[in-house]
Amino acid sequence: MGDRYADIGVIRRLLTESKTWAFVGLRNNPGRTAYDMAELLKARGKRIVPVHPDAEDVLGEPGYTALDEVPFPVDVVGVYRRSAHAGAVVDEAMRAGAGAVWLPLDVIDEVAARRAADAGLDVVMNRCPAIEWAKLDLPR
Repeated sequence: MGDRYADIGVIRRLLTESKTWAFVGLRNNPGRTAYDMAELLKARGKRIVPVHPDAEDVLGEPGYTALDEVPFPVDVVGVYRRSAHAGAVVDEAMRAGAGAVWLPLDVIDEVAARRAADAGLDVVMNRCPAIEWAKLDLPR
């Protein structure tokens, strides 16, 4: 895989210029990585959108059962599902008109990432938003 989907310019732009992040797989469970990342990005001024079949409210934001139910544009879709399910989420993100997909650490689907990139989406894969934020020394 290498660093094909870890372009520092794309990472910087998504972390600094995006406004709305949908977190697919986000539940109201502080013990999960998706919750930690949503909390971090919300604290950094991002609007977070929980997407999970249970449609739970998380961090004061209403939940949705699927991306196509979100009634406003989403800049970045965080794919907080196992790699085996990532392709379906990437396809859903493309249908929903998202501008980017972010697959966190250990969520890897080369075929889906290529599909998204070929469709014009920015793609980050196998990277953690918190680690990248710190590496880029972005404002807190």
